[in-house]
Amino acid sequence: MHVAFTIIQIVVAIVLIGVLLLQGRGQGFSASFGSSDSSIYRTRRGFERTLFQFTIGLAVLWVLVSIGTALTF
Repeated sequence: MHVAFTIIQIVVAIVLIGVLLLQGRGQGFSASFGSSDSSIYRTRRGFERTLFQFTIGLAVLWVLVSIGTALTF
């Protein structure tokens, strides 16, 4: 059971890293052209909002799997 938790934890961590890199790319791309919109608060819409919520869900899942891994060890 411990091996299964460890494998799941590694897979979730790799997916979480990929999702975080996608988010960073979106923000850095708009800021690289000197847009003044980066200093103005704006709401997330569409894919950006879905990606943000997916990131939160993956982070919560990773924490729960980490706790499960620690408890089965």
